[in-house]
Amino acid sequence: MEQQRLKSRSEIPEANKWHLEDIFSDNDQWEKEFSQVEKLLTEGSKFVGHLADAPETLIACFEWMDDLSLRIEDVYSYARMRRDEDNREATYQALTDRAGALAVKVSSVASFLVPELLAMPEDRLKEFRATEKMKLYNQALEDILRKKEHILSSAEEKLLAEAGELAEAPGAIFSMANNADLKFPSIVDEAGQTVELTKGNFIQFMESHEQGVRKSAFETLYRTYEKQKNTWAATLNSSVKSDVFFAKVRHYPSALEASLDDDRVPMKVYDSLIDTVHEFLPQMHRYIQLRKKALKLNELHMYDIYVPIVPETTMTITYEEAKDMVIEGLRPLGPEYIKILEEGFQKRWIDVYENEGKTSGAYSWGTYRAHPYVLLNHQDTLNSMFTIAHEMGHSLHTYFSNRTQPHLYAGYKIFVAEVASTLNEALVMEHLLEKTKDVKILAYLINHYLEQFRGTIFRQTMFAEYEKKIHSVVEEGGALTADSLSEIYRELNVTYYGTDVVLDPEIDLEWARIPHFYNAFYVYKYATGFSAATAFARAILDEGAPAVTKYLEFLGGGSSDYPIELLRKAGVDMETPVPVRNALQVFTELVERLEKLLA
Repeated sequence: MEQQRLKSRSEIPEANKWHLEDIFSDNDQWEKEFSQVEKLLTEGSKFVGHLADAPETLIACFEWMDDLSLRIEDVYSYARMRRDEDNREATYQALTDRAGALAVKVSSVASFLVPELLAMPEDRLKEFRATEKMKLYNQALEDILRKKEHILSSAEEKLLAEAGELAEAPGAIFSMANNADLKFPSIVDEAGQTVELTKGNFIQFMESHEQGVRKSAFETLYRTYEKQKNTWAATLNSSVKSDVFFAKVRHYPSALEASLDDDRVPMKVYDSLIDTVHEFLPQMHRYIQLRKKALKLNELHMYDIYVPIVPETTMTITYEEAKDMVIEGLRPLGPEYIKILEEGFQKRWIDVYENEGKTSGAYSWGTYRAHPYVLLNHQDTLNSMFTIAHEMGHSLHTYFSNRTQPHLYAGYKIFVAEVASTLNEALVMEHLLEKTKDVKILAYLINHYLEQFRGTIFRQTMFAEYEKKIHSVVEEGGALTADSLSEIYRELNVTYYGTDVVLDPEIDLEWARIPHFYNAFYVYKYATGFSAATAFARAILDEGAPAVTKYLEFLGGGSSDYPIELLRKAGVDMETPVPVRNALQVFTELVERLEKLLA
């Protein structure tokens, strides 16, 4: 029997590839823009030492920086997205390296701005800010001034900017090792076919109704990572050390507080999330017990926690069907939202299928001057359908922010980024739950919804707690080895999953394959975002148009205000435990509902 294999990039139909020509028509045009950025870099010197001369000089400097930022955004995004199509392609490895180095130069050349602004006499800056033309820059200036105690001298800031490329090394090394070099052995699937295991099809195997297939995929994946466990540990250790170094030199008490300050998020939001999730861990354990009972297993293993617990139901959803389901589920967001969503589907914003060398997972990216893009590795599963809803949520958030805000404020903070994506998932799920009459499919969908809660609130909070712990080890002078990283990870698994799961030793190494750990203190935002999204979804379904209007205004907010404030204006206060608690109350209700359906 012929072994299934991944297609090469050339075998993927054009209609299922993103159209990056909307950024640059070809590599030659990219080269011209690259040269233009290099030329613009030389113009910064005329502003150095002169920002206090006149409001017009400061405005001209802001405009120069904005132009640079727009251009390097195009240059870097194009190169990196081309590389993501096939990480083995040397041409785009080189373009990405060059673009990354140029981005560091842009940061370095612009590094004088903040220290010079902070050195300006307060009365002088206040006088500038009172002029009509400076109003556009008030929020940006406010954001700079509030970080005054964490900004270093001009020379030190320049040095830190130039060190930026070194700081990115652990993440870059992990990405190349994980995406380009790591190969997994083949396993035998349910049909008896020999299939190459990939990161893209791993979850599909974990959802298999054959326990032997799940076990084989699980052990094959983690034993492959185990062969380089010391390398993964050294790479993650370096990343954590880098976080700690930058926090220390900027006079933050910890790397966590440095990270939160970017979004002006109080520590109590992070700690409250962990505390509130711990409060609901008995409900998580109750769900795990239900899973064990429904699957009729004497022992529930870590490779049994993804398989749908309604074994008679299998939903195969093609990409075309998935698009239609997403459109129908998002109709409560109104005709304007749907029109833009359909445009994204029709005008090739999306790179759909997995191919050899392609970056794993899914993301939404894009540029201000073009439009958002989405990378997928679509499988014909319910999970992949929700991934489309999720990533298009990001993309339409970007679209509305870009349309509403000047470039300066178009980029929204990561803290609110996960709200739009998870709201889409919640609305699509609510639509499916409402229209489904078949009891088995209803149970299947509730199970899937529970998995979203498990994966997005419980799992990401566990990751957030893990990040806090491993950074504390380094901050207290300790070392992170493969063994210590695995030990901390195991202890958290015990806490979060309870005593009804057999913690297979392979799961101790899961930290080695999580790319988000190289972008520290990011994952908690999935959990807070999911909670805020649950609040928005309930409001949109209960109130209709008024709630939609508030929500679309939130989407258009970009970074025109701090994320906590943008959410509060739209009716969700994340400084209280209420949104997380309410979301987990929905989880509790769903567990009860599934218990009754499966009784």
